[in-house]
Parts: sequence; structure tokens; C-alpha cells
Amino acid sequence: MKLLLVTAVEHFHKEVIELFKKAKIDSFSGSGIDGYKTIQALSVSNSWFASESVGAESSMFFAFTEEEKIDNLFEYIKEFNSNLETINSIRAIVLPIEKYI
Repeated sequence: MKLLLVTAVEHFHKEVIELFKKAKIDSFSGSGIDGYKTIQALSVSNSWFASESVGAESSMFFAFTEEEKIDNLFEYIKEFNSNLETINSIRAIVLPIEKYI
């Protein structure tokens, strides 16, 4: 059993859900979050208030699932990200679970 975390800008919310379904991860949770990049990561000319961090509406999903399903999801995410014309790719990490009830 592993803990899977996936983040994406809100624009890709539906796509992430479809990728979970395609990977046969049927049980997962999601929540809206604000994603931030510091000013060093952005062009100063892109922000009217150049000294502030810029927040973006994002989604975070998590699931407790088997490694083989995660491997499939990672392949689908890689494929999805390879076709993007934006720097806002879907991100995913996996954490081991030491104990659970």
C-alpha cells in the first residue's frame, strides 16, 4: 500500500479524475488548494504587484492504493504532460506507508 499525491492547476481537475479512472484507482479524495510560486520563478513584468507571490487555483488528490496502479497512473501522467503547451504540468509523488489501520 502506498500514498499517492497528485497536484494540478484547477484547469486540469477533470483530466486528473479521468487519469485516475483510467489507472483503475477508483477510490481517492481531492481538495481545492492555492498553488504559489515565488517572484524569482516568475517574470516581474507578469505581475502588477511584483513583490507579492502569485497564487493559482489548484487541486490536490490523494489515494491509498497499490503500486501497480500507481505505475500505470504515472505513465498516463507522463503522456499527458508531454502534450502540454504550458509549464503547469500535473505533478505526482508516492510515499510509503509504514502502518495503517
